[in-house]
Amino acid sequence: MIDKSITEGVIRTRTKLRKDLLISIFEEFDSGIMGLSPEKRSEKYLKMSQNAFSFYRGSAYLFYFDTTRQYFPYHTPEDRPTWIQGDLHFENFGAIRSEDGDMVYDVNDFDEGYVGSYLYDLLRMAGSIALVGRQLGQGEAEQLSHIESFVKAYARQIRRFAQGKDNPATYSMDEDTAKGPVKKLLRKLEKRRQAHFLEKVTAQMQTGRVFLENSELAVPGQAEQTLLGSAWAFYTQTAVTRNLNEDHFRIKDIAVKHGSGTASIGLDRYYVLIEGGHEREDTDDTVLEVKEVRVPVPAYFMPYSESFWLHFGHQGKRVTATQQAMHHKADPYLGFLTLEGRHFYVRERSPYKKRLKLTDIATMEDMTRVLEIMGCLTAKMHARADADVDQGILPYHSEEEIAKAMGQDPDAFARYLSRWAYGYADQVEKDYGMFTEWIKERSRAAAAE
Repeated sequence: MIDKSITEGVIRTRTKLRKDLLISIFEEFDSGIMGLSPEKRSEKYLKMSQNAFSFYRGSAYLFYFDTTRQYFPYHTPEDRPTWIQGDLHFENFGAIRSEDGDMVYDVNDFDEGYVGSYLYDLLRMAGSIALVGRQLGQGEAEQLSHIESFVKAYARQIRRFAQGKDNPATYSMDEDTAKGPVKKLLRKLEKRRQAHFLEKVTAQMQTGRVFLENSELAVPGQAEQTLLGSAWAFYTQTAVTRNLNEDHFRIKDIAVKHGSGTASIGLDRYYVLIEGGHEREDTDDTVLEVKEVRVPVPAYFMPYSESFWLHFGHQGKRVTATQQAMHHKADPYLGFLTLEGRHFYVRERSPYKKRLKLTDIATMEDMTRVLEIMGCLTAKMHARADADVDQGILPYHSEEEIAKAMGQDPDAFARYLSRWAYGYADQVEKDYGMFTEWIKERSRAAAAE
């Protein structure tokens, strides 16, 4: 007969040790490395406390702490890393407009791009699929099935690239190739006007177009405006499209952007309104986003790559190069700059950028189609970001190395990842409970001071 007092004691001790680990990791990264103020930490933790998926989004460092200490049989060799996205999850895919003006569906966040085993992108994405499934009320069988749909689509597409049946340099997901909810999203956005976002965040005044002031946009101080203005010439020399005349990049107004993201809380972000052209009298003005970026989270856990840092010591350059490497047609405004020693990257704040809402996914079949598309796009970005690309730093074809690492049984590969992800989602939910308990304790301690 099992002594309950013993088992309960074991559970209490294990729970306490895990909670102590969580607290130490949050203290190290959010306070020590990120240097977040108490106010910014509270803002971040409030967002993370919404649900287990929000917690997962904001705690990539915990994910890497766990997974880099666990054995997985499907890694590529340490000397054959892939250029990975670094924070792949369900909400980091969306519709965007390509450089050619086409509406495409693709990965849309590259702040954590680094080099390491491809498997970490798949593991992080698989965990997010399980957590999204739980938000939708799906049971174990449905969650496992959807994770396997994503992984199998990824494996099929990697093999097609490795066998030369598809070319990752030209592969894209547009209205013609997409299916289900993704196709509907792209069709809907085709009807959106270029001026849609411009009208949302700016107003036409007698002196010209300027940003609106609201809860998300504020006027920066004069020192910030001067600093950004002085760095602008450097940015224009790094932009993907450098052949535009100087007046095209002329700054018309600047706003501080608040309230975006979870993991990026505490990093400065600006909107910059530029001339964009003279053909249509202020209606072709363009909004650029200038976003602060720091060392990617995977870099603290992956094997150190000297060649990577020789190429990308500037974090803004790293992010822009990652997007250029992983996208078929990159944003023509991609570039980077430095403000008082802090690294930023610049991109167009596209009026067409939009991701799927869970309410857009009505059936199991809808979810399967969406995840298969996400799987193929993940394969595309891994296969593109190697020696085939001008910015490539890998002297081999990633898709060939990944195909070998996955082995000859894609079903076994998918089953392995789905069962790991389902179990890890259980751990995330437990961690989320400890986290919410901890932030309540922090709040009570702060109130008592």
